Amino acid sequence: MKFRKLMLAVGLSLGVGTISSSVLAVAVVDENLATYQKVSGISGNLSSVGSDTLANLMTLWAEEYRRQYPSVNIQIQAAGSSTAPPALSEGTSNLGPMSRKMKNKELESFEKKHGYKPTRIRVALDALAVYVHKDNPIEGLTIPQVDAVFSVTRKCGALKGVNMWGDLGMTGPWLDRALQVYGRNSVSGTYGYFKKKGLCKGDFKSTVNEQP
Repeated sequence: MKFRKLMLAVGLSLGVGTISSSVLAVAVVDENLATYQKVSGISGNLSSVGSDTLANLMTLWAEEYRRQYPSVNIQIQAAGSSTAPPALSEGTSNLGPMSRKMKNKELESFEKKHGYKPTRIRVALDALAVYVHKDNPIEGLTIPQVDAVFSVTRKCGALKGVNMWGDLGMTGPWLDRALQVYGRNSVSGTYGYFKKKGLCKGDFKSTVNEQP
């Protein structure tokens, strides 16, 4: 089944450890930074637990690292951003890739355990988009319409919920077709970010099909 992008909904920044949600706060690489020089005697284990959004990048970085240091065993577990903070706090992971900011209670838990704050490294920018089936003729949605599709609270300003394509102004054979709505599960950082920006901090409908 093919889909096409409906709209660019929101942007976010990604990080290892903790991250910032501002797409403007992109780290600039220091031009005076020296070229990395490989050293000898590097071996051991390195683990990463966290975002599935960053899974591909983490895998690529791990492969490149192992090309330089084949004696290092790297384990990557990508079960969602919410799994990163406890893994870092408990010391079961060296890296915690996340696609959202660490919550205050997560930061406090880490600092209480270790006596210092986790180190934040911004590594990439990502964007969230809403997709529809390739045969769907709709051209775009406003944020209030997105909110009305996904939420029960409609905090972005829509006057009524959206359950049928006709509710979005579509006519003809699409008028009485019901929407089938899919989203991320609550473990994902994407879930929280979309809830904040796409639902204006509202609540998802129980009919949204959560995907891992």
